[in-house]
Amino acid sequence: MRVEPIGVGSIAHIVKRGARGLEIVRDSYDRDRLVSSLYYLNESYLDENWTRAITPLTPFERPAYWPDREPLAHVLAWTLMPNHFHLLLREIREGGITKFMQRLCGSMSAAYNSKYKESGSLFQGAYKSRSIQEDSHLRYLAFYIQVKNVLELYPGGLVKALKEFDKAWDWSVSYPYSSLQAYAQHASSPIIEDPLLTEMFPDHRAFKMEAREMLLTHVLAHDKYASMMLEPW
Repeated sequence: MRVEPIGVGSIAHIVKRGARGLEIVRDSYDRDRLVSSLYYLNESYLDENWTRAITPLTPFERPAYWPDREPLAHVLAWTLMPNHFHLLLREIREGGITKFMQRLCGSMSAAYNSKYKESGSLFQGAYKSRSIQEDSHLRYLAFYIQVKNVLELYPGGLVKALKEFDKAWDWSVSYPYSSLQAYAQHASSPIIEDPLLTEMFPDHRAFKMEAREMLLTHVLAHDKYASMMLEPW
């Protein structure tokens, strides 16, 4: 377990894995619920019956009787994989990330156990986190979290994705369970409220070119950044 202290203003890369490497989502309902959770559970107010409250509403619409939204943390980037997820979060209030992660993981475990008649924790221990100290690391993680992980799911994996990058890129930006689309196409995302990465990558065409270079670095020379990773390469 590796959980580093996070101060207000800090940016943290967080990974949460399923227990024993098992899947944390099994179908599109599970995946869509995670997406909703990243928005509805990331605020000071918590409606214990939030899933029921939002059922008649459009995506990311909040019930009129809820108070004004006050996020616990800012989500900069995220990607859901079958057996884990990655988050890049900024601490905007003391203990906000911790509270958000407790809610998110607790809610996912409860929903999973109820749906699949399981018991115990869905996840493998505490989440892993690492504070980001340098702009170059932040820049690399923006691609690592959103591009490398999504393209691992591409038919043929990362090697084939590099060989046919344009085709793989079009496939990756259509993947709905990542924030990649927000940066690759400048698409609106209620989950992403912090402009930091948008300001860092203002040109979506340049973002694509840099994504290819970062993917090449990851495949051929990843030792440069290995010390900041939270999972095996």
